[in-house]
Amino acid sequence: MDRRTFALAAMTGVAAPVLLAATPAEAAGNSAANSAGGSAGRADGSKDRGGARLQREMSANLSAELDDAATARAVVPSVFDIGFNWDPPTTSPAKLDFIVAYSFGNRAPAGGGDPTKVLYEPGPVNEALADTVARVRAKRNVPVYAQWEIARFLTSKYRMTDVTSIEPVIAADGTITYLSTFGVAAQVLGHRKQQPGGVGTAGVVGFRDHVKRCVETTRLAGMPAAYAPAGFTMPGTYDTQSGQAWTRRRDLYLVHDMSAQWQMLEQTLLAGQTG
Repeated sequence: MDRRTFALAAMTGVAAPVLLAATPAEAAGNSAANSAGGSAGRADGSKDRGGARLQREMSANLSAELDDAATARAVVPSVFDIGFNWDPPTTSPAKLDFIVAYSFGNRAPAGGGDPTKVLYEPGPVNEALADTVARVRAKRNVPVYAQWEIARFLTSKYRMTDVTSIEPVIAADGTITYLSTFGVAAQVLGHRKQQPGGVGTAGVVGFRDHVKRCVETTRLAGMPAAYAPAGFTMPGTYDTQSGQAWTRRRDLYLVHDMSAQWQMLEQTLLAGQTG
């Protein structure tokens, strides 16, 4: 890849890739600890843990493009983590104190009506996420905090108890405001703070391309011991009929997710400035 081709690819990611709860160095360590590999492979078939070789190549290309080696070294770890690392940190289900499940997409109201005042249907992806929660819960019987689209299936399909549904905000005039990923995490934190033993360790369930950001956002919200449960494959089939346009196809969603990650990183960096 020549310098300009690399620069275009990198800047597309910058313009397009969530506040990172882990530093780039921690992210590289998390990649090595994951049960599912996502790092670049070596020619001999072994894993290039942390993408060290790729990052060296990226740094050399970006350094030449910017004519600034120091800035390239500072930026490349984030470019790599946001654009090339999609695996969340994981832990054994046996270590979990509770489960947090984040929804992904939805379906337009079956009966029509004003979409600002009629709840969307949960949709098939959120049913698949509920199925995943049920499998994790079968391994570790702990409380579940699930975004409402998932909670509906947990209670109706699985008759699951000890489920707290994180609901959207409905104004006095009936207008519905759906919570962001961070908004859901903040609600969960409010519930967990009331527990005698403290917040505890969170097992995060989310869509395949969303779950890493779900873990990072859970940590950012004040639950630092957050991990995806090891040994479970997260749903990864996109719903082309989703009511959220950015969740209908993978290439579009990845741009959306990377954009969120870059915006969150920017806010972290700005907050770290003095004066």
